[in-house]
Amino acid sequence: MNRIGFFSHIFVFILLKILAHANRINGGSPPVVLWHGMGDSCCNPLSLGRIIELLQKNLETDTYVKSLQIGKSFEQDVKNSFFMNANLQVKDACKQISMDPKLSSGYNAIGFSQGAQFLRAVAQRCPNPPMLNLISIGGQHQGVFGMPRCLYSSHKWCEYIRLILNKEAYAKWVQNSLVQAEYWHDPIKESDYIKGSHFLADINNERVINKNYRENLLKLKNFIMVMFTNDTMVIPKESEWFAFYSPGQDKEIMPLEQSVFYLTDRLGLKVLEESGRLHFLSVPGNHLQFSEEWFLNEIVNKYLKE
Repeated sequence: MNRIGFFSHIFVFILLKILAHANRINGGSPPVVLWHGMGDSCCNPLSLGRIIELLQKNLETDTYVKSLQIGKSFEQDVKNSFFMNANLQVKDACKQISMDPKLSSGYNAIGFSQGAQFLRAVAQRCPNPPMLNLISIGGQHQGVFGMPRCLYSSHKWCEYIRLILNKEAYAKWVQNSLVQAEYWHDPIKESDYIKGSHFLADINNERVINKNYRENLLKLKNFIMVMFTNDTMVIPKESEWFAFYSPGQDKEIMPLEQSVFYLTDRLGLKVLEESGRLHFLSVPGNHLQFSEEWFLNEIVNKYLKE
């Protein structure tokens, strides 16, 4: 690239940042970042493609919506949701977000299923540009203990994952190459989970206390968690509200507010709740089954408009 071309690119980058900032000053809705769940892709017209249309139709004119694609194609995006190390996916997402001038003044984030805990990791690890509101729709913030039913239940990948998780979830090679193992939380073998989980135990501050994780999460305006009351994919479904089994067994659920995790406030959730910024919503349906009316009334109108 010659010098003229180089400076032209710099000028365009600066201009886009100015325009993005001006849009916020003039009262436009902040941009939105989406992250899909297991077995889905950024722009599937039956899932996130439809969400993109809803947002663009119901927010301010020209509101920017970025649906994260991890990989160079839709096919790679789907495959990576099963087999690309979650920490590398979060690193990729942080890079995409930080390099996008349209997000430089801040953005709202909506994660669907595993995309929700991945976006929480973005909030904790990559605070610039700032995430404003984090909306978790069916996210598994305390992990799962039971392989969720795949969107494509007959797919050979799903059966392969079930077999591996039941036997070797915390083996190093499994943690490095199987996404669902990285948020597999065995309450009966809690020490194995804390020692072996490369992703979830880290972002939940269960190994060592990372003060930056707590400080960055506390920068959120709101953290909204949506649980599906008839969820058969997430086991236990209460993980969607950051609750989990009482230690040592897999029958009784301990509410978040009674857990050591909350009482010691190692991630800042207690402060968020006491300041009115932690919200628990429920939907009477199965995993990710919600109406457009509910989404607009409870999510878009309450948290995405300024």
